[in-house]
Amino acid sequence: MNKLARSIIAAALPALLILSAGLVTSGCRAKAGGGSSDPPASAAPERAAAPDSVTLTPGAIAAADIKTVKAEVKAMGRRITAAGEIEWNARRLVHLTSRTAGRLERVLVVRGDRVRPGQPLAEIYSPDFLALQAEYLQAAARARRHAGDPQEETTARAFLAGARERLSLLGVPASEIEALDASAAPEPLLSVLAPFAGTVLESAVVTGDAIELGSSLFRLADPSMLWAALHIQEEDLGVAKAGVEVVLTAHALPGEEFRGRLVLIGDVVDAATRTVEGRVEVANATGRLKPGMYVEGTAAAGGERPALVVPEESVQDDNGRPIVFIKTGDRTFTRRVVKTGPRFAGAVEILDGLAAGETVVTSGSFLLKSEILKGSLGED
Repeated sequence: MNKLARSIIAAALPALLILSAGLVTSGCRAKAGGGSSDPPASAAPERAAAPDSVTLTPGAIAAADIKTVKAEVKAMGRRITAAGEIEWNARRLVHLTSRTAGRLERVLVVRGDRVRPGQPLAEIYSPDFLALQAEYLQAAARARRHAGDPQEETTARAFLAGARERLSLLGVPASEIEALDASAAPEPLLSVLAPFAGTVLESAVVTGDAIELGSSLFRLADPSMLWAALHIQEEDLGVAKAGVEVVLTAHALPGEEFRGRLVLIGDVVDAATRTVEGRVEVANATGRLKPGMYVEGTAAAGGERPALVVPEESVQDDNGRPIVFIKTGDRTFTRRVVKTGPRFAGAVEILDGLAAGETVVTSGSFLLKSEILKGSLGED
């Protein structure tokens, strides 16, 4: 090899070494990857979505008593809707305090107990009560002794009336005063009586407590007539009228309605929510409504507008989402998520997710929901 050739090879050798190192590194990386031709994890196929349709046999349709109706547009009177909470009726809420000093000999109820009108809640030993009974008996004897005496009868009757009034101020009912007059034997204990039927919200005392005049004893509420404090939107104030009927639905009691009357519209707009309090008085004879429950109230506001409606029984709850089932084939039904509006006269307004003329299931949708759920579980 001549001198020129050796010079060319010496100049090219560093470049050849670098190229060789690159090829070796690339080969090692390929080997470390296992030489696999599988696609990356991100390219793996997604799990199939849960089915939204179900096809039933004619026998299953008959057994489930599936019935359908077409969604249609109807004239709907303008209505306002407001959310709110159930509260105790402040006019049927009482704080019972002691009307005399003494000692609690017996406490007969505790928090949560239901009581009847006139039911004893506690019994108090009170020297003042004993003294007033003795005073009454003396006044009654004096009135009998001077009956018919023109000079003394008026004074004696005035003393008797005063003694009776002082017993009444202690909470002694007229029937017990009459019984005291008949027996002439003082009662040893003063009973604290329930002024109405209700629930004991708070019991602040126990047997043996020494109490003073005005000591807190019980808080009592009547659950048969409650208030719903609704938050009426500012834009609805022009059409909201006191005295209208309000239909209440409770989040905790789906499918149930409670009817009350709007008795008050507040005078102040809340600066944060732009709402005004509306007070609804609602009967609660069954006790299903509980103070603290979230409710939604709907009331007529005059005027009419077109609305797409379906029967109430068409709308089902699916994990907090309202759904309906659409008939999409001879025996095929498809689940559809919808957005609902106000309820009225057994119907629900559909704001989104449904078109007029589509056929919705009214009866038997529970079976359809179960079949789709089984399909979802199978996919999982």
